[in-house]
Amino acid sequence: MTTPPYQPGYPQPGYPQGVSDKSKIVAGVLGILLGSFGAGRFYTGHTKMAVAQLLVSLFTCFIGGIWGFIDGILILVNGGTDAQGRPLRDS
Repeated sequence: MTTPPYQPGYPQPGYPQGVSDKSKIVAGVLGILLGSFGAGRFYTGHTKMAVAQLLVSLFTCFIGGIWGFIDGILILVNGGTDAQGRPLRDS
């Protein structure tokens, strides 16, 4: 059995290709407004990070929500990736 030839336009296993269907503006705004609940990270598919943000916020009586707020700002400024490693689209 042989490996099929490379086909342009089709994602290859292990290599994310293209841009995410998720918006960095939506992810950033969710992070700023609902960062205590991990909403921006849930949106991008980073479930473990989102649960961590939620738990930190709950255990610190929502003082830890600053993590989600800062995370949202960083996504807006620097961009980010979705759970598959693809960069978030600009709009």
